Amino acid sequence: MYKVLLCWRYLLTRYLALACVVSVMLGVATLIVVNSVMSGFSTKLRARLHGLLSDIVVDAMPFDGFADPEIRMARIRSDPFLNDRIEAMTSTLEIFAMLQFRLRNGEMVLRPVHLIGIDPEERAKIGGFTEYLQDPENRLHPSFELRGEALRRYQFNNPATIPAVHLVHVDPGEPPPPEAPPEEETKPEGIILGHAIASFRKKGISADEPVKDIYVLERGDEVVITTVMGPKLAPAPGLFVVTDYFKSEMSEYDGNYVFVSKKKLQELRAMDNRVSSIQIKLKNYDEDAKDVVKHLEAIFPSPYFKVQTWEDKQGPLLAAISVERGILNVLLFLIVGVAGFGILAIFTMIVVEKTRDIGILKALGASNGGVMKIFLGYGLLLGVVGACLGTILGLALTNNINWLEHILGKLTGQDLFPRDIYYFDKIPTDVQLWAVVMVNFGAVAISVIASVLPALRAALLHPVRALRYE
Repeated sequence: MYKVLLCWRYLLTRYLALACVVSVMLGVATLIVVNSVMSGFSTKLRARLHGLLSDIVVDAMPFDGFADPEIRMARIRSDPFLNDRIEAMTSTLEIFAMLQFRLRNGEMVLRPVHLIGIDPEERAKIGGFTEYLQDPENRLHPSFELRGEALRRYQFNNPATIPAVHLVHVDPGEPPPPEAPPEEETKPEGIILGHAIASFRKKGISADEPVKDIYVLERGDEVVITTVMGPKLAPAPGLFVVTDYFKSEMSEYDGNYVFVSKKKLQELRAMDNRVSSIQIKLKNYDEDAKDVVKHLEAIFPSPYFKVQTWEDKQGPLLAAISVERGILNVLLFLIVGVAGFGILAIFTMIVVEKTRDIGILKALGASNGGVMKIFLGYGLLLGVVGACLGTILGLALTNNINWLEHILGKLTGQDLFPRDIYYFDKIPTDVQLWAVVMVNFGAVAISVIASVLPALRAALLHPVRALRYE
């Protein structure tokens, strides 16, 4: 009992101990905030990549893809093992292309894009598409058809496309004139552009001003897509009209992805019923992904096809994020290590100052183990108090990090979180319980380890030598 009382008294009376508590607290809080932010970015990035790529992707290695995707998907469905595990499938045609459009001042813009031909209804079943469209009607019923604002703007820019209304005077005494033959209606092909292709973000003068999206391509504007066809890679241009925007909040995709009708792209490239990939969504990705890949590799043999999970396709990027997060944690954990050296130095001073008290305790019958437990318990108490306070501070900073970023931005006049990189509206965070527990455990362990040497020195003091000068 006396050990606990002495530890608590030292904690309240030794103001140097507050430096140890603050060091541990700041180290724990920093690690929790960094872990939560890194985990938030990683979780959001993984969710975006997973949604855009589906669970499993079967890619054709030849440039012209493969024919009859419906027959191949029917073959997959005919396999009982695969059919029980697959929720949805769709085929896509992907290629790089050039996007050309004219600005309002008449200047021509030409930029490379990643062109994807899809069936919007089938692609919606895979996920990662309709939820990123900006038109609410397209989110419910995805289509490349011009409607709403896009149709009104297109008709305004092209008055000749508005059907004419013929007013004919009919004499009641005469038979009605023959009806005019119906005019053939030409519907323009729609296109869905990445949000960062059709717009750019303009930052405010100060950090507290919100960024604005300046659109250079409105719904209803015309663009020209130029791709290639045939073995000689002959140019194949096509005229399209913007119907909607694709905004995944990742600039790499929002600034490159362009979606058009798969059938139209096949016609443009002279690839009758040919596609470049099949995207597959599983009912249970975590349990069935590896087994499904093995079965698909038997149906789609190498080197003509490549079967990969979304994690395999994005392996280098995901590995880089994991390595970066691990290295950053190791470096930041040195902050807690510095607190441990502070505990070691302060405990050494305490042992020197309390030599007389240690001698009296031993003279009264305290054992070496008892004296050692006092200092080890003191180190444990400092670590626990510092870790608890650091956890509270870290969680509070994490929950209010966007408010804090806004305040610091106003004070410094700089945008601390540039939203034009990821197009995120706020800093993503994800507090993981296991990470918080591990940080607290590590901080307490370092505090106890740092107190071992001073505790041994105090335990090995001889009572007679300790009281020699008294």
